[in-house]
Amino acid sequence: MKLRPLLIAAALALSPALAFAPAAAAEPAIYTGRFSSIALQGYDTVAYFETGAPAKGSKDFTAEYKGANFQFTSAEHRDAFIADPAAFAPQYGGYCAWAMADGKHAKGDAAYWKIVEGKLYLNYNSDIQGKWNADVPGFISKADTEWSALNQ
Repeated sequence: MKLRPLLIAAALALSPALAFAPAAAAEPAIYTGRFSSIALQGYDTVAYFETGAPAKGSKDFTAEYKGANFQFTSAEHRDAFIADPAAFAPQYGGYCAWAMADGKHAKGDAAYWKIVEGKLYLNYNSDIQGKWNADVPGFISKADTEWSALNQ
């Protein structure tokens, strides 16, 4: 008998939290990991384009983009990123390109990457990158569609 009023009170108390649950569950624009605001595991996104290899960035050279903090190896790389972040930021917010082609979010790993037509793509690990490399244009096409749908 006393359970019903208790359940009603609990439901009313939780209703504001439940109203915001979908927003809280949404993925961030840039993958940073659960307990960090650092994008690309701290690697310099400009270095992929300039040197053709990943390079660990520094806390001394940072820039914020879409809620994530990017780190760079130099002020020059940081400034190039600030001038045109969309040109350097990893595709799909740094999530795995192969998983995104299936409409899923999986972390992208800075060690498993590829630049295709001037864009940086990440994969989850070497096995997934091997699968992705089997049909890069096909997976990009699918992932572009999925990413667009997720961000409407």
